[in-house]
Amino acid sequence: MTTIQTLNKVVEIAERRRDVALAALAQLQREMQIAQDQMDQLEAYALEAQQRWSARSSAGIDAALLHHHRHFLQKIEHAIEFQRGVLSSREDMIAQHQEQVRVAERDVAGLRKFTEKKIQAQAQVMERREQKNTDEMALTIHLRQRLAMAQAHARSGA
Repeated sequence: MTTIQTLNKVVEIAERRRDVALAALAQLQREMQIAQDQMDQLEAYALEAQQRWSARSSAGIDAALLHHHRHFLQKIEHAIEFQRGVLSSREDMIAQHQEQVRVAERDVAGLRKFTEKKIQAQAQVMERREQKNTDEMALTIHLRQRLAMAQAHARSGA
C-alpha cells in the first residue's frame, strides 16, 4: 500500500469517526426534543390542573380534597424537577458531543489537507523526474548527433 493509499484510508477512518459522532449528536438532539416536549406537557398539565382547582375552589372544598390536590401538585412538581434534570443532562451530553464533532471535523480537514500536500509533493517529484529524464534524453540525442556529425566530418576530411 502506498503512502497516499494509507493516508486516504486514514482520512476514510476519520470521516467514519466524524459520521458516528454526528449520528450520536443527532440522536441526542432528538432525545432532547422529546424531553423538552415532555416538559412542556408536564408544565401545561400542571397549569391546567391549577386552573381547574381555582375554578372548583370558589365553590368551597373539604380538607381531604385539598390534601389530595396538594399531594397531586407535589407529584407533578416532582416530575417537572425530574424532567429539568433530564433536560440538563441532555444539554451537557449535547455540548460534549458537539465538541467531539468539532474535533472530528478538524481532524478530517487536517488529514485531507496533509494528504493533498503529499499528493502535490509526489506530483512535483514525478514532474522533476520526468523533466530530468527528458533532459537526459535530449542531451543523449544531442551528443549522438554531434558524434555522428564529427564522424561524418572526419570521414569527409580524411
